[in-house]
Order: sequence, then structure tokens, then C-alpha cells
Amino acid sequence: MLPRGRPRALGAAALLLLLLLIGFFLFRGDLDYERPRPRGAAAFDGDPPADPGGHNGSDCILPRPRPPKCELLQVAIVCAGHNSSRDVITLVKSMLFYRKNPLHLHLVTDAVARNILETLFHTWMVPAVQISFYNADELKPQVSWIPNKHYSGLYGLMKLVLPSALPPDLARVIVLDTDVTFASNIAELWALFAHFSGVILLRLDRLRQAGWEQMWKLTATRELLTLPATSLADQDIFNAIIKEHPWLVQPLPCVWNVQLSDHTLAERCYSEASDLKVIHWNSPKKLRVKNKHVESFRNLYLTFLEYDGNLLRRELFGCPRPPPPGAEHLQRALAQLDEEDACFEFRRQQLTVHRVHITFLPHKPPPPQPHDVTLVAQLSMDRVQMLEALCRHWPGPMSLALYLTDAEAQQFLRFVETSVVLSARQDVAYHVVYREGPLYPINQLRNVALAQALTPYVFLSDIDFLPAYSLYDYLRASIKQLELGSGRKAALVVPAFETLHYRFSFPSSKAELLALLDAGSLHTFRYHEWPRGHAPTDYARWREAQAPYHVQWAADYEPYVVVPRDCPRYDPRFAGFGWNKVAHVVELDAQEYELLVLPEAFVIHLPHAPSLDISRFRSSPTYRDCLQALKDEFHQDLSRRYGAAALKYLTALQQPRGPT
Repeated sequence: MLPRGRPRALGAAALLLLLLLIGFFLFRGDLDYERPRPRGAAAFDGDPPADPGGHNGSDCILPRPRPPKCELLQVAIVCAGHNSSRDVITLVKSMLFYRKNPLHLHLVTDAVARNILETLFHTWMVPAVQISFYNADELKPQVSWIPNKHYSGLYGLMKLVLPSALPPDLARVIVLDTDVTFASNIAELWALFAHFSGVILLRLDRLRQAGWEQMWKLTATRELLTLPATSLADQDIFNAIIKEHPWLVQPLPCVWNVQLSDHTLAERCYSEASDLKVIHWNSPKKLRVKNKHVESFRNLYLTFLEYDGNLLRRELFGCPRPPPPGAEHLQRALAQLDEEDACFEFRRQQLTVHRVHITFLPHKPPPPQPHDVTLVAQLSMDRVQMLEALCRHWPGPMSLALYLTDAEAQQFLRFVETSVVLSARQDVAYHVVYREGPLYPINQLRNVALAQALTPYVFLSDIDFLPAYSLYDYLRASIKQLELGSGRKAALVVPAFETLHYRFSFPSSKAELLALLDAGSLHTFRYHEWPRGHAPTDYARWREAQAPYHVQWAADYEPYVVVPRDCPRYDPRFAGFGWNKVAHVVELDAQEYELLVLPEAFVIHLPHAPSLDISRFRSSPTYRDCLQALKDEFHQDLSRRYGAAALKYLTALQQPRGPT
């Protein structure tokens, strides 16, 4: 029980879609009316009211309304931070799965969430979904004067200002919390505007007419005379308003807010699964909450958590809407492909737009430093075990792109959370690129990781290489010494080595590495398979070098380099195995980057099973023929951009095969 004089928690009717989406039940549609008495009882205690006739809550469900065909449904969500952004995606998946109407999502976000969600929705390209963003930081001054002990902080008060924050011509909106899961078509909820305008549905137009902003501020000021701070964020303010003005609210059946916390009797809301509309994980325990039917609810949630979001890119037939940006051009290009073409997979992969979830886990950018370096790499689920060793070797910032399915993304999340090494690193940014298509889009992944690097310089590496323990500090010192910040275009080459042993003692210095090299425990990278890929590094000279030295570009050269963050991007046409990195080094040379080998730097490649793309390359003449066709296209592009200067690359492009 709450202290006398304080409004009791609205629980099931109010906390659901995080905002109790207040509106007005207008008698005869007139604002100047005698306030009607509330019809029926709202469950303000968090439990549905007991029915005196012994019927459960599902008997009181309104007849399912016919969703208005093609009507645009307006939805508002407040979201801040990395974790909340992941929750929003699961919520949106559940909405998209059942929806039959166009949606307009109004997202009130901080800078972190906007960066994540803007990229995600742009690359998701879901038809008939419009996105608008609103800056939560600009709204903070309107609520920052309210003391608040709720874990959501100021963002938990943002719903109070939605009527003034959303566009003035927006009359109705459904407001959702990020921790709800839909089990039905959201159009059914929207259709209830025909019966109510309260509790879960915000009638923005009528709230504005009634002076909502002044109303909630006066109520909040009065409540804070007796409350030291709100404990339920905006919920306390809404409770107080409803206690004073009960005519403002018209409750909905609790099937629209099946709350899963330890103290609710959610099972009174439904008698069978078809009764369920929205499930609300409003307990801090989330999926660990105790509930009679929690296993079934958890399975529903996990279904959407791991559901392939690519399958939700489906058209709404009979509801013409403007396509997502770039979708028409993409469809025309796909329509021109010949499925009988032996290189069809390559062509289609080039046109694939992958969903991208940047900073999938909480990330704290490093403080700005003029010579700082971010390690950039990409990986799939079968290389995740490399991450802990990499973190031990590289203490600086990293930007890593992971090629995962939706289900694998959740496995990766659990892997990081249970790893002492990985969970302690907040300067590693993980960016999930969701899997689609038969080929590994290696250069698209590299570009995603490169675009999200925040330091002035980047070390372009691969995930199966471990850098020297001192490499991070050595690179920063070299950048400063070579005065690269003065605008000098240089690519610093980090010599690459490999071991064929799964267990070996990693050298702590160049001297130790040379000893292992002489003993046969280490080798120059790919010396036995593709020596020309790193031959221009001139390992014999490196053994004796005391200072950086210049090398010249040569055919098939593919060193690992440190370059400015604004360096040329990788050519995304190269997917799978072969020439993906070589093409990038060609571009660096064409743009007149110096190639400088660092005398004390090194990375070592660890052994692993070959990837599927490598196996296909080695066994399929068609694969090699398609790669050659891509190389020919690449050379044509070079000729258009660089003219006669591109002729020197022609020999390299005519090679029948190439390295990674």
C-alpha cells in the first residue's frame, strides 16, 4: 500500500505502453460538457479487478474492430542509449509481424539511439514505414526540474511533453514502452479510437485544446510539495492527474497490457492465447520474472528477438505508399539480373542492402587524441573466440563489424556479457551486419567498421591476426614522429607473419620474433601459398631495419596498413574470397599514398579452418571466372577515374587468381 494522499500506481491500465497515453473521453464530442462519471473500474493497483460474476478479464474484451484499411498508424516511442535501442528493434519486429497498415514511428531519442536507429531503419528498408526523430536533449529542460528516482532518469518523464513535442497537426498517437511485445495487430488498438480516446491512446489535439502542458505542470508542482521525488517517473504525475481528473481517462481491457511482474495477477486478463494483445515486461527482472505462464510469454518474446528481420521487408499489397529511399533503383537493378548467369550470385550480392546495427553493445568513445589509432576488422560467428586474445594484445579502441543472423547476434551478446575480458572493454565498438545472401560481404563489412572508427587513424587488420603487445603505443609514436598529421598521405605497413601451431609462445619483441622465424616456428605470411601478396614488404630488409623505409606497389600486394580515417573505402563489389584487399591497396597507390614499412611493427596470423568461400574458390572454376570478371570491371573504373595512370595495374588485374 502506498502512503495515504499519494495516488496509487496505475499498474495494468497505465504502465503498459509506458505512457498511459491519456486522452479525453468526450461526451458528444464537445469540450464544453459536463464531466461524465467514469464508466467501469480501472485496475489502478497493478492487478485486474475481480469480476463479481466470476468471469475472467477476457470476457470483457471489446469485439475485435475491423482495422481501417491502409490508414496510417502513428506510434511514438521514447528511446535512449544502446540497450534501449536493441529493445526497440524487438518491439518493432513484433509490430511488423502482425501489422497490415502503414506505420509512422515517432522516435524521441538521445544522440546515441538516433545514430543507431537511423542507420538501422535506413538499411532495413521496410516498405510502408516512415520514421521521424525528435531530439530528447531539447526536451530535457521541460522536465529536468522534477526530482526523479526512477532508473530511466529524465527520459522516463518525456511522455509528459509529447503533446507539445510532436507535430501540431498530429491528432492521435499510440505511445509504446520499449519493453512490450505485440501478440496482435496494432491496428486493433488504433481502431479503439472509435470507442475511446483515453488510457492507451493519446488524443493530442484534445489534450492541446485543454491546456495539457499547464495542467501537468501545476499538478506536478503540487505533488512535489509532499513527495521528495518521483519513483515511477511520469507515472506518478499521471496518477495524480487522474486522481484529480478521473474523467480524463477511459480504461482499456487489460489484455492490452498483460504485465509480467512478480506482484501482478496477469492470468486474470485472459483465458486463452488468442485473448492476448500486448505483453509488458515491466519488471526489472525482465525475462526472469515469476509468472504462471511466463514460459509461453518468454518464447513469444524470444521468437521476435531472434526473428530474421529480412523477412519483414514485405509489401503491404493494396496500400500504395512511397517506397523506402533507394528501393526503386534497387528493384530495377535486381530485375535486370539474369538468373541463368553463372555469376548471378556475385551480381546479386553487390546489390544486397544489409541491415546494419551499429554499436550493438554499450560503447564509450575514447577521448580525442591527435595520433590515436583504432583497430578495424570484421568477423563472423566462427571467429568470435578470437576476440578475447585480441583485446589482450590491443589495449586501444577497436571498431569491429560482425556478420551474423538475428539469432547469432543474441548468442554474441550473451558471449560478451559472460566474458570478463570483453565485458570490461567499453572502447570496443561492435557493429552487427545481418546475414543475407550466399557470399561473405567482406568489403562491405570492412566499410561499416571503418565508417564507425572515431580516431584520426585506423589500423586495417583482419580478425585472425594478433598484433604485437606494444603495437598500439608504437603506432601512435610513429604517426607523431612521421608527422602524418600535417596532411602527408602515407600508409604505414605492418609486416605480417604466421604460425602453423595452435599453441606457441607469442614474441614480446622483434628480436624474439626473429628467433622464432629462424627456428621455423614462424613464417612470413602466406610464404607457402601466395608469397607475392606480401613480398614487396621486403622481409630481408625489415630484419635489419632501424627506421621506416619506402616500398613500391607491386601486383597483388596486400599489406596490413595504418592510414588516416578518411582513406578510400573498400570496393564492395568484391565479396567472398579473392582480391578484396588487393583492390583497396591498388586504390591507395592510385591516390598516391606512400607505402612506409615500420621496422618494429608486426602482426601474427593464427591458424584456423578455411572459410567456405575459400573452399569454393579452390574448387570452382566458375567462382574464379566471376572473380576475374569483377577485376575487369574494377580496372575499367580505374581507367575512367585515373586515365593512363591506371595502365600499370592492368597486369595485376589479369592474374587468374588472387589472395584475400
